Parts: sequence; C-alpha cells; structure tokens
Amino acid sequence: MRRRYTIRGIVQGVNFRNTAVAEARRLGVTGRVWNADDGGVGCVAEGDGPTLDLFREWLRRGPRSARVDDVDARDLPGDPKYRDFRISSDAAD
Repeated sequence: MRRRYTIRGIVQGVNFRNTAVAEARRLGVTGRVWNADDGGVGCVAEGDGPTLDLFREWLRRGPRSARVDDVDARDLPGDPKYRDFRISSDAAD
C-alpha cells in the first residue's frame, strides 16, 4: 500500500524529516519525506495498512520541537517502489 501525507504546522526547521526517517525505519516503512514549498512537509510512505496508520499517528505528533496542525493522507495507486526511507529534495525523487 502507498500513501501520501501532507503535514502542516511548524514542521520545517524543527528536525521533523530526520525524526520521520528514524520512525519510518523503526516501523519498517519505506518511502520519502521532503520540505514542501508551502512550509509544510510532504511524505510518501509504503507498507501495510496498519503500519501506515501507526506512522500517521507519529506524524500527527512529530518531534517535540514541532507543532503539527494537520495531517492529510490519501492512498496512492501503484506498487511499492522504494527500498528504504529517506529524505528527498522534492516529491519527484
């Protein structure tokens, strides 16, 4: 299963992406995370449904230095394509 998340709030410059990588790897989620042009953070995550739900719960909290106002999630078509989880320069990676 593939899911795209858009995280809004105070989520840039607060170590959000690095801690998202650590949490995704802990859960066994693959994908990418990046800073969005609008000040939010974008993420594509791959895994089974229950694991992606756990990852979303973490995204709603984020690291202590962040303030998450909203997390939008939508399922994406297609087969998983990532072998790991890491920071990307943008959504296209």
